[in-house]
Amino acid sequence: MPADLTKLRNIGVVAHIDAGKTTVTERMLFYCGYKHRMGDVDKGTTETDYDPEEQQRGITIYSAAVTFPWKDVTVNLIDTPGHVDFTAEVERSLRVLDGAVVVFSAREGVEAQSETVWRQADRYHVPRVAFINKMDREGADFFATLDEIERRLGAKPLPINIPLGSGPPHFQDPFRGIIDLIDMKLRCFPNESEGKDIVVEDIPPEAVEEARMWRAHLFDQLSLFSDELTELLLAEEPVSAELVHRVLRDAVLHNMLVPVLCGSALDKIGIQPLLDAVRDYLPSPLDMPPVEGLELAAKKPSEAKKISRKPDPKEPFCGLLFKIVADKHGDMHYVRVYSGVLKANSRVLNPGKDKKENVPQLWRLMADRREQVSESHAGDIVGVIGLRHSVTGDTLCDPKHPVLLEAISFPETVISMAIEPESSTERKKLAGVLDMLKRQDPTFRASESPETGQTLISGMGELHLEVIKHRLLRDYNLNVKVHNPRVSYRETVAKRVEATGACHHRVIGGHPHTAELSICMEPAPDCGQPAVTVAGGVSLPPEMLQAALEVLQERCAGGGSLGFPLMNLRVAVIGGRAHETESNELAFRFAAADAFEKALREGGIVLLEPVMRLEVTTPEDSVGDIVSDLQQRRAQIQRTHVRGDTTIIEALAPLANLFGYSNAMRGLTQGRANCTMEPHSYGPAPPEVLDGFM
Repeated sequence: MPADLTKLRNIGVVAHIDAGKTTVTERMLFYCGYKHRMGDVDKGTTETDYDPEEQQRGITIYSAAVTFPWKDVTVNLIDTPGHVDFTAEVERSLRVLDGAVVVFSAREGVEAQSETVWRQADRYHVPRVAFINKMDREGADFFATLDEIERRLGAKPLPINIPLGSGPPHFQDPFRGIIDLIDMKLRCFPNESEGKDIVVEDIPPEAVEEARMWRAHLFDQLSLFSDELTELLLAEEPVSAELVHRVLRDAVLHNMLVPVLCGSALDKIGIQPLLDAVRDYLPSPLDMPPVEGLELAAKKPSEAKKISRKPDPKEPFCGLLFKIVADKHGDMHYVRVYSGVLKANSRVLNPGKDKKENVPQLWRLMADRREQVSESHAGDIVGVIGLRHSVTGDTLCDPKHPVLLEAISFPETVISMAIEPESSTERKKLAGVLDMLKRQDPTFRASESPETGQTLISGMGELHLEVIKHRLLRDYNLNVKVHNPRVSYRETVAKRVEATGACHHRVIGGHPHTAELSICMEPAPDCGQPAVTVAGGVSLPPEMLQAALEVLQERCAGGGSLGFPLMNLRVAVIGGRAHETESNELAFRFAAADAFEKALREGGIVLLEPVMRLEVTTPEDSVGDIVSDLQQRRAQIQRTHVRGDTTIIEALAPLANLFGYSNAMRGLTQGRANCTMEPHSYGPAPPEVLDGFM
């Protein structure tokens, strides 16, 4: 790692599935000299898609970290998945990265998962550059994609190079190079040298006018951020490339602009300028604001003060554990070091669990390879082997200077399926493997159903569970039966109700117990997880009120009348009575449980089902068949729009009606359509679905 933090870039490559981000990563590694032969996604030979499942499917499933040099900077790069089922990999990567390269397909434009990863980057205020890939494909349209980035993502894209031509070689005006708008030169990448040698030429006469127009647009936008540049433009004096880079970098660091580049990773065009953009415009750890956390000296969490840690080796150590990879030699914990120095054979504190951890080994991560190091400094991403109590999202810090960083939030699972081991020996082995998978994947759940005794595994979608199933069978040689996926339903109440629970002279251990508690239970559509509060004016002994609140929270977490988890629910304590001699914490626990059961009964059951956001891209002549099929699946069409010779249909549909949809859709369109889906919300299920559980 460089001693000078200004020479370090922690970046991620994010995109919709099939936009070409793994190929972009592979070309980056080749041109920087990290590897001497380019891998191929279709052949399963890329550096970052090293898992057998990834190689077989030709998609990225697990984020992979790799470190490489480019000119005078060192780049820590994480290649992330594009499929929505593995969005947690993107979430935790963006949480710890300083910048991102967002890849778009010039043919498909801004797709559903493009929006998702963009919103994730917005949430963490990650500066980014955009790369419009696949300019060599039929139907590629750089300027339409540029317009979609602005319109659909609400971004301020600013091209710093534009394509010369578009489409494959047999077209009349094929894609054959990029025009640099800063130095106004054409850059070509001869295939004979595999794109390594860059030929700089004058811009062809037929493209000069368009290049001048976009250069004027570039300067016009940058002038909003620099008085010096504005004065030069007004005086009609030349603007140096150094000034343009400086102004553009400042705008990117403040998330005011997104530089846009173009190329074709498959045809080895435009990757070196993208690497230059990573070096010139994306932030170093020193460009990012100090990370903020809570001090732990306060008696109550609400009273905890915010403290910050600068990316300085002299500061106390502070880091965030953002990923765990199971390994036969011991779990590998990915840690982003925000401040201080983390040394091998040291002890650190996990403040969230109040546990001290040993750090016996540190490793520099290089996809599926690794290199042992003795210490890691502020700004680094490092692998740690030997942690026992820490999980994804936990803070690690200097025991003498504790600080608790904000954890990573992950979406709720939407789909489950049952798995059954063939023998009791297999059951024990399965339990151990599932525990390990839960540590590794925060969106994976495994639990035993109390009614059936079956083990249920839950995830983000059919592909997610299919990958888990294959790992159980292939990697761990488990002999298990897997049943069809099931929807993860939720419950809430239909109306606002008030109920009073009582514990009257109940004798326990020879002593009478008496208490009375009144609660209000009501549906809260935007609440998400159930909320338990105390209404104003409630006068009860604090320890007894606390006991009642604990029971209400436990009941909210335990499930509703049908056994499904509760959500969109608000419970408030509105009153109660305590007996002078017979009331205690236990009595109020009984009263709270009684009040909760009564309110749940009187409030009525509303079954909530997961609703997916669906985006179907189909040829125009199949739109009628697709819409008709979606309507039969209880889908609500949100909008349709035309892009080139295809139509994009956006809809909301219940997950229960989408099992096997991909195959049905391809059957309707002779394989010419494709779709993506992601969790959107929970909505009331129709009466016939509820009747099936009664």
